Amino acid sequence: MIDFIPDPDPESISSDVAGFNGILMSTQIPTRADGSLELGNITAQSECTLQALKVALEKAGSGMDRVMHLTIYLTDMADRAAFNEVYQRFFAKPWPVRAAVGVASLAVEGMRVEVTAMAAKA
Repeated sequence: MIDFIPDPDPESISSDVAGFNGILMSTQIPTRADGSLELGNITAQSECTLQALKVALEKAGSGMDRVMHLTIYLTDMADRAAFNEVYQRFFAKPWPVRAAVGVASLAVEGMRVEVTAMAAKA
């Protein structure tokens, strides 16, 4: 059985979570706790993005320690080192399988990072 939880954004055309004895997390962007976007430097955006992922995973019954795969989208691959510094504060060994992908742009002008994840349920 597959369970989809709709994204709370009424304009969204994707679900937040698909459950299949695991969790596929929809794209997480640099959203602050109050719902506003963080469009500052890559460190601030990375922190907000990974914190948003953490909150979404916990709401879905998982956690950062259960992430098996992470796809990272960066508008500038030169930001990879700064993202990795933040990443290491949210994840620990054994590191999730991951891919960093350089993209020309993201959905919102000024957004520099986006992530998707696959995680095991707790």
